[in-house]
Amino acid sequence: MPQFAANLSMMFTEWDFLDRFAAAADHGFKAVEVQFPYDHPAEAIQKRLERARLELVLMNTPAGDFAAGERGFAAVPGRADQFRASLAQAMIYAEHVNARKVHVMAGLADPSDPAAQSAFRDALKLAVERLEGVEVLIEPINRRDIPGYFLSSFELAAKIIAELKLPSLKLQYDIYHRQVLHGDVLTSLASLMPIIGHVQIASVPGRHEPGSGELNDDMVLARLDALGYRGHVGCEYRPAKGTIAGLNWLNNLRRRGDGGFRSSWRDKL
Repeated sequence: MPQFAANLSMMFTEWDFLDRFAAAADHGFKAVEVQFPYDHPAEAIQKRLERARLELVLMNTPAGDFAAGERGFAAVPGRADQFRASLAQAMIYAEHVNARKVHVMAGLADPSDPAAQSAFRDALKLAVERLEGVEVLIEPINRRDIPGYFLSSFELAAKIIAELKLPSLKLQYDIYHRQVLHGDVLTSLASLMPIIGHVQIASVPGRHEPGSGELNDDMVLARLDALGYRGHVGCEYRPAKGTIAGLNWLNNLRRRGDGGFRSSWRDKL
C-alpha cells in the first residue's frame, strides 16, 4: 500500500491551519502536503511539523494574487522577475520545513506561444539550479478547474522533462487531473512511471474522497503498487461531508493491512 500524505489545504479545514498538522497526525498520517504555506511564518510551520512528527513532502511555489486569478508565473511571458521572487520565497520555506518536493506553478498562458514555452523552460532550469537537493515538479492541471492554465497536457509535460534532461525535474501525476484531461489512467501510469515524482488522488468528477466517483480508485492504487511506486500519494481532495467522516476509505485500506488491495485486482495488474 502506498504511503499517504494529507493535503492540509483541502483536508482538516475544520481546524485552523496551524492546528491541522496535529489533527492529521492524530488520524494516522505521517506525512502532509500544503499547496501554499505562505500566509504563515515558515518557522511556525516547522514547529508544528516537529511537534506532530510529520514530514512535509510537497508544497507549491507561490501563485501570486490568487483572488485576482494569478496561478503562478513560470510560463507567463514578461513575468520573470515575479517568478524569481516567488522562487526565492519558496526556497526559504522549503529549507525551513525540509520539503522534499516543490511544484512549480506554471500560470495562465497559451501553451502554443513560443514566448510562454521559452519562459517555462527557463524558469524550470532556474528552479532546479536554486532548489538544490529538492525535486522540482510540474503538474498538468485541467482547464475546467483552472481555465487558461499553461500546462494542461501530460504529453507536453513529458516532452518538456525529456527535452530539459534535468535529473531532479519530475512529473506530478494527479489522478484526478489525468482522468479529466485524458483518461487512460492505468496505462499512462505505466508509461510515465520513470518520470513520476509524486502522485495525488481524488475522485472524479467531484474531487471528493477516493472511491466516491467514476474511477475504481482501489484498482488505481493497486496499479501503483504493482508498478513499484514507493513515493507518497497526496490526498488532495475536498471531503464531501467533513474530513473525519470521509476517512473511511483510507481506514478500510489500513485495516486490510497486507498491501490493502484485493488480490484479484493484483493478479490482473
